Amino acid sequence: MRHTGSIAARELRAFFVSPVAYVVLTLWAVMAGTFFISNLAGFLTERDRAVQMQAFDYLSQLNLNDGLILPFFGAMWIVLLFLLPAVTMGLFSADKANGTEELLLTSPVSIWDIVIGKFLAGVAFASLMIAVVAFFPGILFVYGDPEAGKTLAGLLGLLLVSVTYVAVGAFVSAVTRSQLIAFVGALTLLLVMGVILPFIVKIGMGGASGAGGSWLVDVMDYVATGAHTEKLLGGLVDTADMGYFAAVTAIFLCLTKAAVEAVRWR
Repeated sequence: MRHTGSIAARELRAFFVSPVAYVVLTLWAVMAGTFFISNLAGFLTERDRAVQMQAFDYLSQLNLNDGLILPFFGAMWIVLLFLLPAVTMGLFSADKANGTEELLLTSPVSIWDIVIGKFLAGVAFASLMIAVVAFFPGILFVYGDPEAGKTLAGLLGLLLVSVTYVAVGAFVSAVTRSQLIAFVGALTLLLVMGVILPFIVKIGMGGASGAGGSWLVDVMDYVATGAHTEKLLGGLVDTADMGYFAAVTAIFLCLTKAAVEAVRWR
């Protein structure tokens, strides 16, 4: 994979040639600031109310991580579902639309060079988005005392789910030449994987007996990214969850490679 780095650098530069990157980063920063300020105001209001009511037991349990940082990270995870498809929609479909796909596929680079290079460019952009989010809880370390371990675990959760979502978006982009279809397709798939699938199964099993439907609910909960992400955002780092994200990322990268290779031999 000698050419992976050059392909990743080219794709990362291409992000900032179009206005998409600037629009996504601007929306992301504005929404992060809005959610953080809103959650901070809510946390301070709750604290003041507890002081007025002299609920000292409740005050002793109130902390920045559970009361402020966790809801903030949870909100930003949902925003990722909607913004990352805009980042990944042109990874492969743009080459097809511009007629440069054949030049890339006939160049002396392997399919894996192309797939991993474009994937790494998307991961680099997603990492920049996570760095923007990290700025806000970082402020709390200057003026407060949140738990560093829980905060870093939450940021790790956002990064891991972002990497997985980039792989999903890359696959969808590889199977179409329309960036709009790539955006809608990736958004739909991420919503299903993230939150909708377990919800649908639980609703469908509502009329079934608990013993008969519980195993399917458990399977869908494991397949979906939501449960794994929520544990990391809450500060629980489990190797099983990290293995899940690694496995799903690898699966979609292999699917992307197969989709690109199919074009070469068409």
